[in-house]
Amino acid sequence: MKLRAIEHARSQPPQSQVQWGLLALVIERPSYGYELATRFERAYGGALRLSSTSYAYTALQALEEHGLIEEVAGSGGGRQPKPIYHATSEGVAALKEQLIAEVSEDRRRSRVSARKLAVFAHEPQAALALIDRIREACLTEAVQSLRPTSETAAELDPASRLATRLAAEEGRLAADAKLRWLDYAARELEALGERLSAR
Repeated sequence: MKLRAIEHARSQPPQSQVQWGLLALVIERPSYGYELATRFERAYGGALRLSSTSYAYTALQALEEHGLIEEVAGSGGGRQPKPIYHATSEGVAALKEQLIAEVSEDRRRSRVSARKLAVFAHEPQAALALIDRIREACLTEAVQSLRPTSETAAELDPASRLATRLAAEEGRLAADAKLRWLDYAARELEALGERLSAR
């Protein structure tokens, strides 16, 4: 029975973004649990959060059950050395597939948002006011994502500096695309409002 549960867990990909985030950090550099929790907070900041340090261990256990990471004996002071988590080849392959799958997830979210906005089409002025609020939220988010982290670029390792630059540019381009789409939606709603008032 236990073997069947393990096989089932290995056949199902993790559902938690926290688990995927931890897997990425293990791939980047094998580490022990507490160090991964600390790195997680630095690496993902406000974009992804651990509810507690103990949740990192729960997520690591789930990744191990999925066969994506493995524990190896570590070193360190004390009577019991801390185990180090290493990514398996399955873990590396799974993260690559997850990054590809996230593209369709982003598109799905965008389609759902567009459909939800369209429910206000019967009140174009209210929809335009909502678009203004969404635009403000988008601009606020863009400004916050471009703020420097508490660490200076010189304090970061090369991979972290690259991640910071990539995230900033992705955020800038995503905000630009969202703002252009909001302009398009506003034009469409204004035209709809004109047609409705001409009746």
